[in-house]
Amino acid sequence: MIVVAGETLVDLIVRADVLEPVLGGAPSNTAVAVARLGAAVGFAGAISTDRFGDQLLQRLRAADVDTSRVVRTDLPTSLAMADIDDRGTATYRFYFDGTSVPQLDRVEVGDAAALVTGGLGLVLEPMAGAIEGAIADATIPVVVDVNARPAIIGDLAAYRTRLDRVVARTSVLKVSDEDLEVIEPGEDPDGVARRLVDAGAGVVIVTRGAAYTSIVTADDRVDVPVPALPVDHPVVDTIGAGDTFGAGLVTSLVESGALATSASIPGDALVAAVELGHAAAAVTVTRRGADPPTRAELNI
Repeated sequence: MIVVAGETLVDLIVRADVLEPVLGGAPSNTAVAVARLGAAVGFAGAISTDRFGDQLLQRLRAADVDTSRVVRTDLPTSLAMADIDDRGTATYRFYFDGTSVPQLDRVEVGDAAALVTGGLGLVLEPMAGAIEGAIADATIPVVVDVNARPAIIGDLAAYRTRLDRVVARTSVLKVSDEDLEVIEPGEDPDGVARRLVDAGAGVVIVTRGAAYTSIVTADDRVDVPVPALPVDHPVVDTIGAGDTFGAGLVTSLVESGALATSASIPGDALVAAVELGHAAAAVTVTRRGADPPTRAELNI
């Protein structure tokens, strides 16, 4: 089983003068996407006992995600305001004070195939401490999606220091070009990715929007182009696209047996994993909100 740890929340999607609540949260989206792609997956996160919380829990269970690691709290569900522009790109504002997401205080992984985390799980306390502790203690592969949100990172220096510790124990590190700018502002993105490998990441996967994805290892760099969307399937919004890509990546690596702590991941397995991530994300962006595809929908 793949264990995904982090937040689940409600996205309030703003389009013109319409406000629409959609169930989401990056790690929760990833867990749902992994399940829909056919892999066994469990979710570790704090979920409110309010009505939104019940819906978030039901969403996970409906996708066949194991919820035995979920912590329930009486605090209200955390919210994210997602403002959608004309290109379908979302800009977020988060509401966390006194809410459910940060309340995760323990993460148990056992003999899982991999631990997947990142994003707000590296920022909000006590969740961030619990997740970092699980990474430090892990004897299984760790996959981290940085998914940095500068607006909610109060102390950037402390965040970067924590990220340094996490990177040193990470098998696969997924970053966007925007994440690289947060990690080392003003620096060459390719140079930052290379330094992350030198700092201990087994492989760094750099997503560059709709252009291409770079696979950076100690010995090589390979760029995998993102296929163009069919003209009859335009972008609706990008909510959940990165989460779905990450789900495809880790699902493929676990299925192929390539994700291991004792050896480097073969290049062909990495390319295949990126391609599955691209294919899955390409479906998500044509749908409203984070609605990842099933494996059958991909015909892969």
